[in-house]
Order: sequence, then C-alpha cells, then structure tokens
Amino acid sequence: MNENRMSYGRNGLRVRLDAAWKIETVRKPAMPILSDAVAALKAVLTSPVDAPALEQLAAKARRVCIVVCDITRPVPNGFVLSALVQRLTAAGVPKDAITVLIATGLHRPNEGAEMAAVIGDENVLKSVKVVNHFAERDDEHVTLGATSRGTPVRIDRRFAEADLRIVVGLVEPHFMAGYSGGRKLIAPGVAHADTIGCIHHARMLEHPAADNGSLEGNPVHDELLQIARMVGPVFAVSVVLDEERRISHVNFGGLEASHAAAVNAVRRFAECPVSRKYGVVLTSSAGFPLDLTYYQTIKGMVGAMGALRPGGHLFIVSECAEGFGSAGFRKAQQRLVRDGADNFMAYLHTLPRAPVDAWQAQMLVKVTRCAQVHLFSGGLPAADWADTGVLRVENLETELAAAVKDSGEPALAVIPEGPYVIPVPR
Repeated sequence: MNENRMSYGRNGLRVRLDAAWKIETVRKPAMPILSDAVAALKAVLTSPVDAPALEQLAAKARRVCIVVCDITRPVPNGFVLSALVQRLTAAGVPKDAITVLIATGLHRPNEGAEMAAVIGDENVLKSVKVVNHFAERDDEHVTLGATSRGTPVRIDRRFAEADLRIVVGLVEPHFMAGYSGGRKLIAPGVAHADTIGCIHHARMLEHPAADNGSLEGNPVHDELLQIARMVGPVFAVSVVLDEERRISHVNFGGLEASHAAAVNAVRRFAECPVSRKYGVVLTSSAGFPLDLTYYQTIKGMVGAMGALRPGGHLFIVSECAEGFGSAGFRKAQQRLVRDGADNFMAYLHTLPRAPVDAWQAQMLVKVTRCAQVHLFSGGLPAADWADTGVLRVENLETELAAAVKDSGEPALAVIPEGPYVIPVPR
C-alpha cells in the first residue's frame, strides 16, 4: 500500500492507497522560504512596491486602520502587525489612533481566544484597538456610490474614513476571484451585506472567468478592483505561504501593485500541471483553519475540478470541526437539496442580490453537475448530512477502491493541499 498524507484538521489524515494503482500527486513544487521573515518585512516596509515608505505614509495620518483576515485564513498576522504598529508609532502615530479591523465579511465575529489567534501578538492586542467588522450594521458603513455594474458600494466607516488604510492578506488561489488577498480584504472583507450580496450574484459567478487562478476578464476581480478604487488610496502587506505554512514571499506597497507582485510570486507554484483528467480524484479542504466548516469545504471541491473528467468521482476530506456553517448557508443548501439544481439556480436569478452565503451552494452546483462528490468528515454532525447534497463516506479507503474500480482504470489523482493548488491539465 502507498500512504498519502492529506491536509485535514490540525494534524492531517493518512490514507492508504493500493500500490498497484497509478497515483499522480498534484502539489506545489518546493517553494523558496524566507530565512528571516522579520528582516524581509522590515526591508519591504522601507522600500515598498509603487508607494512611499511606511514612515512617509504615516507622517500626516491621524487615523490608521489596518484590516486583517478572519480566523478562516492562516495569515501570519503576528509578525506583520507587530512591525506595522512599531513603525507607525515610531513615526508619531499614537497607539489610540490605530485600529485593527477584522475582515469578517458575512462570517461570524472572532472574539476572545479566537481574536487573540487572529491577531497573533499579545502586545498588539493590548496596545491598539481591535474590532470586528459587522456587515449588517447600517450605521457602521459609509456609502461611496455604485460601480459601473450597479453594485452599491458601502464600506466599514472605520476603514473608509481613515487617513491611512492598510490591508494584510494571504495571496493564494480563490475559486471565484482568481486569487485571494489585496482587494478582497475590502470587499467582501469590510463591505456592507448589500455590497457583498451583489458581488456574489448568480450571474457574476456563472461567468467562465470567475474561476481559480483567473484574473483577466474575471468579473468578480474587476468589480472588487473598482470598489477598492472608490475607497481611495489603500496599501497592502501581501504574504505567500508554502504547503507547510512557511513564509515564501512578503511585500508592501500600493494595493494593486502589491497584490500583483504576490500573485506573480505564487502563480508558478500554485498552478500545477496534471498529465490528464482522471475518473477519480482525492482532495482536501486544506486542513485547519479552512476546513472548519462544510461551507468552506466547497472551495476544495471546486479547486479539484481541473483534474477530474466529467462524471467522475471526487473525494474530499474535511474535518468540519465547527460543523455546517452559517444559518444562511444551511437555508440555501436545504433549498438546493429540496428543489434540485435547476430550480435553485432559476430562483437565484430572480433576486437582485444573492442571499447570505447562497453563493457557496451555487458553487456546489458547479461541481455536482459534472461530478459524483464524496465527503469524508469526522466532525460533521449526523443531523447535518442530509443538507450537504453530497455522498457521505464511511470508510474512505474502501469507498475509494470501489470508485477506482467503477472508473474502469486503476488510477487517480491526489491533491493533498486542496484549494491552495490549481491542477492544470497538460
């Protein structure tokens, strides 16, 4: 037997596969690792991409807002925030003028120990204001107008009205926006629920360019850039990690230039060739923290489609330690399971904006229309399985063997890191 380690929860999952099968493992090649990430960050804050040095930006800033990802992203915020706060205060910005805003989008707030984990540095947590974004609180947002597509642009007031705006993000493949980070920290990160619903409308997500690794012609990416430009000058710290969550790249600069540089740094590793499409693919939801819920698990399903032939078997492992996901997502899934894919999609098209988290159910439809999806999860409660819309895996190795037999060939592709890898057929 061949043993394969899949990203799963905090500790991974070892899966034994028949040694007689042809197994093609799709993963990033070895990435360069920064030997001294602290020194690298210090250097890029002094010599940014398409921007003045941080101290020059801070010189006239009376209010600084730093946006960070929520608990669903493994961003190494600790060392970034520590350096930013130290440099800002040394440049004359009072600590009480600095706000760290957690970009929850429409996710739940991160409080207590979770907030401490997101911030990653106790001194930062104690010395500056740290708050969550709440997308449905009307009075906490300002209206900036509308995009050319008609999306109402409403952004968290604490960010929009700051004199210096900085986002800290992880840049990796994203199943709708091409690559995460940069402009995504603004919308959906700190945008109002109305804005978020519009940028996730069914029509936009059905566009063929709204896909993993796709930026050119991607309507989601284009809309997010337009929203970011309406906010005004924004600067970014962009981070790239390898499969072991070590820092491979960090930069600082203007929002668009910083994001583009990070995409260039990760693209040649994340977009991985696969020799052909297979009848069976085994993938993951990238482990903790991305596989905390079934909601996030769908990203791993979409990410694997490049390696799967139409009608094939897609197996995904995801711990789902926090269960299903939001009430909005559950409501959408229940409607999808009850009414079927065609009726569910027709319903979404009648609405002016997507209901909360219904877009994830739409992305599941994208997968289930061309694949048989099998989910292995040790954390999803028994009562939730009926709403998943996929097949429950009781014995992963046995059911994989049955699928391989059904596929007609002793072969499969394995994607240990799930959505952080884009399989590109040769």
